[in-house]
Amino acid sequence: MAVKDPTAVERANLLNMAKLSIKGLIESALSFGRTLDSDYPPLQQFFVVMEHCLKHGLKVKKSFLSYNKTIWGPLELVEKLYPEAEEIAASVRDLPGLKTPLGRARAWLRLALMQKKMADYLRYLIIQRDLLSEFYEYHALMMEEEGAVIVGLLVGLNVIDANLCVKGEDLDSQVGVIDFSMYLKNEEDIGGKERNVQIAAILDQKNYVEELNRQLNSTVSSLHARVDSLEKSNTKLIEELAIAKNNIIKLQEENHQLRSENTLILMKTQHHIEVTKVDVDAELQTYKHSRQGLDEMYNEARRQLREESQLRQKVEICGGERSSTVGPAVSYVSEDAMKEKNEIIGRLEDKTNQITATMKQLEQRLQQAEKVQMEAENEDEKFKQECISKSESLQKEISQKEKQLVQLETDLKIEKEWRQTLEDDLQREKATSFHLRVETQQIICLKKEFLKLQDKNRQLKKMCHDQEEALQELACKLSESKLKIEDIKEANKALQGQVWLKDKEATHCKLCEKEFSLSKRKHHCRNCGEIFCNACSDNELPLPSSPKPVRVCDSCHAFLIQRCSSNMP
Repeated sequence: MAVKDPTAVERANLLNMAKLSIKGLIESALSFGRTLDSDYPPLQQFFVVMEHCLKHGLKVKKSFLSYNKTIWGPLELVEKLYPEAEEIAASVRDLPGLKTPLGRARAWLRLALMQKKMADYLRYLIIQRDLLSEFYEYHALMMEEEGAVIVGLLVGLNVIDANLCVKGEDLDSQVGVIDFSMYLKNEEDIGGKERNVQIAAILDQKNYVEELNRQLNSTVSSLHARVDSLEKSNTKLIEELAIAKNNIIKLQEENHQLRSENTLILMKTQHHIEVTKVDVDAELQTYKHSRQGLDEMYNEARRQLREESQLRQKVEICGGERSSTVGPAVSYVSEDAMKEKNEIIGRLEDKTNQITATMKQLEQRLQQAEKVQMEAENEDEKFKQECISKSESLQKEISQKEKQLVQLETDLKIEKEWRQTLEDDLQREKATSFHLRVETQQIICLKKEFLKLQDKNRQLKKMCHDQEEALQELACKLSESKLKIEDIKEANKALQGQVWLKDKEATHCKLCEKEFSLSKRKHHCRNCGEIFCNACSDNELPLPSSPKPVRVCDSCHAFLIQRCSSNMP
């Protein structure tokens, strides 16, 4: 056979003792029906069992005088892992009269039970096994799965209300001995299974309601935090939306101002172009008219010059031919006419030159006007392009801001719907929590009624017991009177000389007429002499002098005697 590990056996035994202790404490506390104090025996045994569980596998530390083995070290570690345990550790250190670490550990266990947080504290402790290895061996109960099971069992102690006076109690010198007699079953425990089932059901319902209420409280707190964060984000989004709206309004005003400026500039430019065009057209018309007049004057002067030149040539030719006949006088008249003609021709050439210069000046002015018009048109085109590009950029920016506005409004709508959904969920959770609280109050009322019914049941049982004792006394007196009557009847029968039926002749029962056998034994009536089987003589009466009930005859109601002869089946 395989040899079992002694440490595993110790852990299993401690786990079973913890189960019995916790179960017995819960059942007795519920039947006790009031707040527990330090003198309650199951509670004292629970602390003893927990002390043994925490001491299992504890490492021995060398001190100055001797070896030390205490559970205060790992329990003191809880406040570093669970901040809410700092208060209980400080309370234990401040308690007067505690001189040993074991006494402080016992006070810590009692305060943790009163706070209903022993399971939470030890759960945070067993999770950090790397820190526990400093205090426990690797095979210790707190380092194995049995420790986690015990921590799970400790959750059920939250239904118990304990009022323990730690101050002034001598916790240093207490001797922790487990009383096994408290966990041995008796007939009353076996007979009270139905009551235990009811208590367990009520306990399960209370634990379920408390756990559900705890979860609902955590859910409500998380929902409150979520609603707060959503309110903050909603406020931030509203502020961003207001800023975006203000920016859009400013951009719209700027766009309107730029559009009005653009329109004004376009109007001025068009007016300037129209004025310039009118001036250019007027100058062009003037130029055309003046040029036409000058052309006509020039043509006329040329025609006259041509005619004068022709005439001069003719005169010169004629003068040569007639010089001999006419004489010097004719000759002086022609020269004067020629001088006059030359002066006229000079004046005409000067005028022609003036007209040509004027035409050149007009052409230059026309070119300058056309150049100015081209520059104005180019500047106007550039300004138009700049205005169009700026307007397009502003339009794009406005469209982007409008898209952002639509997106922000959509996000705000989604946030509002989400917030409404969360508020609805919160209302439902509150309603559920309220119903559960009502159910908890009902369960507490039912528990009180159950305890009242238990007290009433005890009173009725006591009354019934008293009545049974009175009936037993009456039955004793009655049996005594019947015995006396039977003695008188036997005496009369003996006087009458009646004889019992022989065994060989009695082969069948008088009533059922079935043959006697090992299962159908013979019973003889000492009054009437008849023999019956045990099936037909089921009438029994209890006698105080007999440990078992006595069988009675069906015909005469006398006591039956079982035959013990050798020939009887």
